[in-house]
Amino acid sequence: MTEHLAEERRRILAAALRHAAFDGWGGTLPRAVADCGYPASMAARAFPGGTGALIAFHMAEADRAMTAELAAHDVLALRIRERIALAVRLRLELLAGEREAIRRAVAFQLLPGQGGRAARGLYRTVDAIWRACGDTASDFNFYTKRALLAGVYASTLLFWLNDKSEERTDTWAFLDRRIGQVMTIQKARGRLTRLRERLPDPFRLLGRLRYGLSA
Repeated sequence: MTEHLAEERRRILAAALRHAAFDGWGGTLPRAVADCGYPASMAARAFPGGTGALIAFHMAEADRAMTAELAAHDVLALRIRERIALAVRLRLELLAGEREAIRRAVAFQLLPGQGGRAARGLYRTVDAIWRACGDTASDFNFYTKRALLAGVYASTLLFWLNDKSEERTDTWAFLDRRIGQVMTIQKARGRLTRLRERLPDPFRLLGRLRYGLSA
């Protein structure tokens, strides 16, 4: 996709969302292109990957909107769990009017051949959240943080899609619990790492026993 088609893609997406909420995403792309008054060839030009690419663009646009919205908050003044909770909540609240279309997008991404694109989209979302929250990790924690947040975000998204509570209060309580569980895991990992660093290397101990190496 080229940048000069950005505005066309956004117009097509807006039209597609209106159809997807009622009819699903299959066959939505050509109808959305026609609604915008573009020639049929625009579908392949704007979204060479078809419907999967259209949904991926929707996810990317939601990431962009979340990042811009979060920038208006003083996130660095918050604790890390508060930053993550705020980012996830903002992203879902920005999509509140598109819940049915998103439900159908999740179903589409479960179809054969769509798993890889869906996984890449999820990774981009959690990466955008961590970066917007000020994460600067470049070591193994970079991947650990994103893997843990992927589980939190995906489970919260599914809960949110079926939440009928007023103002989605049950979803935000669920999100807080999930983040709390992850923070507990992170703390436990940190304690184990520090303990391991203080313990002697078992292979060196075995070597001393076998070969009589000096301490």
